[in-house]
Amino acid sequence: MESKPLTQQSEAFTPQPHRPQRLWLHLLLFFLTLLSTTLTWPEWAGRWLLYEHVGYSALLSDGLRFSVPLLLILTVHELGHYLAARRHQIDATLPYYIPFPFNGIGTFGAVIRIREPIPDTRTLFDIGVAGPLAGFVVAVLVLLYALITLPPPTYLLDVPGHEALKAYIQAHGRFPVAPLPSDDPTSTTLVLGPTLLFDTLARLFPNVPPMYELYHYPTLFAAWLGLFFTALNLLPVGQLDGGHVLYALFGSLWHRRLARAFMVLLLASATIGFALEMLPALLAEGIWWLEPAAWFGLAFTLYLYLHRLFAGDHRWIAPLLLGLMILAALAPRWAELIGWLGHSGWFLWGLLILYLIRVDHPPVWFVQPLTRARRVLGWIAIAIFVLCFSIRPLHLL
Repeated sequence: MESKPLTQQSEAFTPQPHRPQRLWLHLLLFFLTLLSTTLTWPEWAGRWLLYEHVGYSALLSDGLRFSVPLLLILTVHELGHYLAARRHQIDATLPYYIPFPFNGIGTFGAVIRIREPIPDTRTLFDIGVAGPLAGFVVAVLVLLYALITLPPPTYLLDVPGHEALKAYIQAHGRFPVAPLPSDDPTSTTLVLGPTLLFDTLARLFPNVPPMYELYHYPTLFAAWLGLFFTALNLLPVGQLDGGHVLYALFGSLWHRRLARAFMVLLLASATIGFALEMLPALLAEGIWWLEPAAWFGLAFTLYLYLHRLFAGDHRWIAPLLLGLMILAALAPRWAELIGWLGHSGWFLWGLLILYLIRVDHPPVWFVQPLTRARRVLGWIAIAIFVLCFSIRPLHLL
């Protein structure tokens, strides 16, 4: 980065008057997101047929049991960033909520906008770490509340369909370990990924549903999403919260190294997911040219991602590309050993990170060593990421 005289640096970071907030816009987006999340969960959980029998007054109650805890977690997360920014006199907006009723949960989350440069690593760290720490606390409280108030498995007897599951619950009083075969060959079962924190707490309570039934429990599902969204924000790349923490804690060189290593891990997971999830579906079509086309498409996609990740340096691209293609070829044979690592959805996240979020963190003007308290909070944030992250967050059976 081109250096500037100290006088210009001082002028660049002279506190500026904060621009007014458009409160009406933030409130409008909040209520649209509340409406979207309230109405979306019952549709995804297959409960609309139930409302036709018991009346649509139950719709509001069911939907709010999902939307309120989810938006509470998102709001506290973003307000953590906002209040930390204001504490450092950095101009920031209130949260912008993103309603989206077509993705199964009704939202793409919320963001705040930092409207001026962040001058030093301590300020960067404080703003970056405040959101996930605050959101994590609320997500854990929501999770504990959901676990304490769980209904017995007979709760699902009111859900339309799922006849085999309901018969099993009536016969045994508990959930089957694995999803039961469905009479409908076109039906699929959504399975949520395990996390260390969720699995550990779930062992302490009775009546916890298996991960393939979690989305039928609105508050528990919202808690799982809150934990996973916290982990996504703590991904150690670019200008995500985890990238801010990593940059301030270890410096730019180690940020570059660790961010690239993590991206290679995600590409390995996506490659395994391709071999175990996408390729069998293509081969089932019985068209001879689909398999070679799929392998060429995988190699080309991986090359583009690695070329972007390593800035065209083929000393890294060539061996990694070869290794990932060998991994894809061996994955079906090693499915029992490494299948839990595979998630093809990381191809999409990789695209967003490489071309939108970016892998590298832009430099800040003043690098300051973090205080001991900040270093402790940084390691706590890393621990939260490990506890909440799932390498295979969603898959279908």
